[in-house]
Amino acid sequence: MKLSTFKNGIHPKSFKHFSNRKKIEEMQVPEEVFVPLQQHIGKLAKPIVKKKDEVKTGQIIAETDGFISSTVHSPITGKVKAIDEFDHPSGVRAKMIHIKKTVDDEWELIDIPKNWKDATKNELIEIIKKAGIVGLGGAAFPTQVKLSPPKGKPIDSFILNGVECEPFLTADHRMMLEYTDKVLTGMAITMKILGVKNGYIGIEDNKPDAISQIQKRVMDLNYDFKVIPLKLKYPQGAEKMLIDAILKRKVPIGGLPMDVGVVVNNVGTVFSIYEAVTEGKALVERVVTVTGDGVKEPKNILARIGTTFKELLEFSGGLKDETNHIYMGGPMMGVSQHSISVPMIKATSGIVCSIEKSVNVKVSPCIRCGTCVRVCPINLIPTKLSRLSELSKYDELGKYEIQSCIECGSCLYSCPSNIPLVQWIRVGKLKSH
Repeated sequence: MKLSTFKNGIHPKSFKHFSNRKKIEEMQVPEEVFVPLQQHIGKLAKPIVKKKDEVKTGQIIAETDGFISSTVHSPITGKVKAIDEFDHPSGVRAKMIHIKKTVDDEWELIDIPKNWKDATKNELIEIIKKAGIVGLGGAAFPTQVKLSPPKGKPIDSFILNGVECEPFLTADHRMMLEYTDKVLTGMAITMKILGVKNGYIGIEDNKPDAISQIQKRVMDLNYDFKVIPLKLKYPQGAEKMLIDAILKRKVPIGGLPMDVGVVVNNVGTVFSIYEAVTEGKALVERVVTVTGDGVKEPKNILARIGTTFKELLEFSGGLKDETNHIYMGGPMMGVSQHSISVPMIKATSGIVCSIEKSVNVKVSPCIRCGTCVRVCPINLIPTKLSRLSELSKYDELGKYEIQSCIECGSCLYSCPSNIPLVQWIRVGKLKSH
């Protein structure tokens, strides 16, 4: 069978073997959590609790403060110790709510309908908003906004993103295997909100067990979803690439999936939608992969938001003595960490620990080989963007569509001269915005 895919891209080694057969383990409730007010794209959430307040698990502790924003909840039952700045996994100091556990979970649940099938679109969106759900694939875009496209953008198709193309990460893979029915119900709820009947599930062919399991349950539950096996390629999990691979629709430069009538959500997001709509649970926990050759026991862990990396690593047997690099997310698009005291956030899909040889990478001049252009999934000219940024010619970057770059790292991975293309492009995006 010919597998669907998109043009260009690369084939990095996957390293899924560390954790793809490890069942999800639920971690104990932490004694303390550090909950950032900024765990989403958009405006900072506004705290509504103060020091010494008692809070319950699932209670709102920070409200949305704008159209593109997201509610933040307490992941544990305890007392607010401080609202202050702490180290954030993005590499900065950020405002967080520090909570210490006082007793075991006392949940504050969201009011939900008896049967979600009888609820209106607006009622379901309001539940998702109250639950603080954001895109859990890494982008962390507020889900209630994504599911409310403007009237001039009719949606006819929904795609469930089960690709998980980033090396090392296996959280979504395990959720498709272990939480299959809940994931599919979450997809059905999402499609009801969007009012669409065309549902597609994209899964790369390095997950044959997930493809088989999902196909079986789709048939058993009589869902009219199409499971689309995809050719293994990076960055196929990016929305524009996935839409191209499955529907052969091209999202315009500077456009969004809704411009071609599509909404895409990943596995973790629709699972959270299921929990919110059917159980009244806010987004206070997620599955995270702790993996790599630098951790003693790679695992897929269901853990509370705000749990420190240190605790997650200890739950995974601890770091090996030789470990010298830790990323949040995968090695292609993840963020290198300077501390393990930082908290897990909604966008933490994985913690990758590696033992990297100490090598001084020599950067050479561009040889104009065109490799970066051939692999770019957006059809940009990375070497041109990088050079203009390096020369501080920010006014010229708009002509070359720098804001369309998805920072996937394919160009950097492929560059024979080891030019830090993505880093220079990031600088250019900030300076030219």
